[in-house]
Amino acid sequence: MLTPAELERYARHIVMREIGGPGQQKLKNARVLVIGAGGLGAPILQYLAAAGVGTLGVVDDDTVSLSNLQRQVIHDTDQLGEPKVASAAEAIARLNPNVKVEPYPTRIAGHNAMALVSDYDIVADGSDNFTTRYLVSDACFFAKKPLVTAAVGQFDGSITTLRPFETDAEGNQNPSYRCLFPEKPRDGLLPTCAEAGVLGALTGIIGTMQAMEVIKEITGVGESLVGRLMMFDARSFRMETVRYRRSPKNPLHGDNPKTWADLLEDA
Repeated sequence: MLTPAELERYARHIVMREIGGPGQQKLKNARVLVIGAGGLGAPILQYLAAAGVGTLGVVDDDTVSLSNLQRQVIHDTDQLGEPKVASAAEAIARLNPNVKVEPYPTRIAGHNAMALVSDYDIVADGSDNFTTRYLVSDACFFAKKPLVTAAVGQFDGSITTLRPFETDAEGNQNPSYRCLFPEKPRDGLLPTCAEAGVLGALTGIIGTMQAMEVIKEITGVGESLVGRLMMFDARSFRMETVRYRRSPKNPLHGDNPKTWADLLEDA
């Protein structure tokens, strides 16, 4: 149950008809895994911790560097060289001591992805490469875990929610990440953040949207981004949402589905 201190801390949530005490209790009971404690992961973790999500898992094998601090606002100068998962855990403890942090100072990969995502209720992917995004989305499909995934470029970002293991109100199978992006770009085709740069505040905008989507998924508030890709252009400050459907060619739940082992071998 919520303690008197928690009732005061989350009072602005509890007075909302759509959240209330039951919604706040759902947040407290929730276990969310965040992939990456970087540009997107920083605001995801901060806002989920502030919202009172009970347990946050953090997966990142990197350390804090000076070039991170332009956008990874959960870390600070005094933590240079520290593992990002430890730095994030310290920041969350200062922000909300009621939140339990489970740090994983490792890279999510084929040998540990299923075990990691299976232990949580929902996953938020803030990784910065397609290999990890495909791996995480595949693992969430087989583990039947909702996934809020996003990506950013120099001035643009996108976000969607995935529940491909479920059907919509009409009984149609929800689309997967591989329905939206059928082919993984070959290595070197797209420049990395280090090569092309990224506007720091953009990661804050998109990461905060991810936190909002996670909160909605936990509490059942509003319309989900399942089957919808929201795209944001920071230069024009324009948002556009496009719908996408299940593709029968996708290897997860298409006409010729593959197993988890098959997909790992293909990767």
